[in-house]
Amino acid sequence: MSQRNPTISKGVDWSLVWIWFTLCVIGITCIFAASWHEGDNIVQGFISLKTDYSRQLLFLIIAGIVGTFILLTDSKFFTATANLGYAFGIFLLLLVFPFHTRVKGTESIIRFGSAFQLQPIDLCKLFVNLALAKYLSRVDTNFTRPRSQLIAAVIVLVPAALGKLQDETGLALVYFSFFLVMFREGLPPAVLIIGFSFSVLVVATLLIEKNTLALILTGIAVLAIYFLRKPIKRSRRVLLTIFGIWAFCVGTQLLVVPWAFRHVFKPYQVKRIYNAIGKEYRPDNQAEEAALEREEQSSGKRTANNSNYNVIQSKIAIGSGGLIGKGLLKGTQTRYDFVPEQKTDFIFCTIGEGFGFFGSLLFLGVYVALLMRIVTIAERQRSVFSRCYAYGVASVLFFHITINICMTIGLAPVIGIPLPFVSYGGTSLLTFSIMLFILVRLDADRQMVLR
Repeated sequence: MSQRNPTISKGVDWSLVWIWFTLCVIGITCIFAASWHEGDNIVQGFISLKTDYSRQLLFLIIAGIVGTFILLTDSKFFTATANLGYAFGIFLLLLVFPFHTRVKGTESIIRFGSAFQLQPIDLCKLFVNLALAKYLSRVDTNFTRPRSQLIAAVIVLVPAALGKLQDETGLALVYFSFFLVMFREGLPPAVLIIGFSFSVLVVATLLIEKNTLALILTGIAVLAIYFLRKPIKRSRRVLLTIFGIWAFCVGTQLLVVPWAFRHVFKPYQVKRIYNAIGKEYRPDNQAEEAALEREEQSSGKRTANNSNYNVIQSKIAIGSGGLIGKGLLKGTQTRYDFVPEQKTDFIFCTIGEGFGFFGSLLFLGVYVALLMRIVTIAERQRSVFSRCYAYGVASVLFFHITINICMTIGLAPVIGIPLPFVSYGGTSLLTFSIMLFILVRLDADRQMVLR
């Protein structure tokens, strides 16, 4: 009979815990810098629970307590309850539809009284990660077969689809990061290549006039036929494959992309995508223009009659920081609320303005250290379950960090996802903290084979 670890610290990767704590402290500091005003009593502000930074400190304490309980939990508990947790997550997502509260354009939040609210689409990342790791670690799962790949994709895409139905497109897109886990476990590289190529085709459709792009695609197909003329003589399948790819690409840019932008995305979301690639969005008709006006006004997304206002102000804030920054509590853009959502989605601009290029680089270095440590931990696991779970944590964090920072500097559309451990929000902080502490617990038992 195996002996239980006698202490909570045995086998724990404390470097990961300290990186987590460092990021959380940075987050509280940034929220404080964006919230504090001249004359405010700092001590009273932290203990009153009426300020955003005091509530974030409370969430950090709760996360630490929950993390301690996780470290005291048997690792087998997470494999045993993975599927049950996934079912509970789907139940919470379904519960949103009859009991949701509309907040800033999203209908993905359940509010309990006036002080507490829950966003299931954010929390469900944890359950999906556990369920996917559980499925991939099963003895009877052969991930080289299309059937197993399809089941894994369904596990990921069902909550993503429910999130999209709740107008939470940004967090729904995060779930696609789990395909990196599948790639590590044997998903054919062709799937990722096709996905990346499709993304390039969509961007090209927005940047290039449709008839010109169709001619370019046709020219590429003709060149492919010319260079592959010898294989084509041996097998007509090569020619049919080229023709099929050409038809798919042309059909996508002429029909699929325009349909999706008209019927899948909201007008303000389309406008943000156009802004990110430097083009002006013009609604096709008065109905779309009126819908855009209503959505932006009702959700608070329209500011100073400029849908790109957030990004412009964020760039000004980051650029004004220069090399070494203006210093803590001295940034004018963030201190005087020029940057909307500066404590949540755009909190990186507080770091950029206050600590400059070098401070931002050091901050990003902490994230790089976190991701590298998680990947190192993932590769030393004996259990497939633990390895898949670790890569799931790394993939989700990488997606959040990359997209959030690219949003603030105008390299990605504003899709409203938080910066892990730093942005204000109880659900976000607790979800990421629980994900990380489960990883620490699994790593402490890395010699075990979990299924």
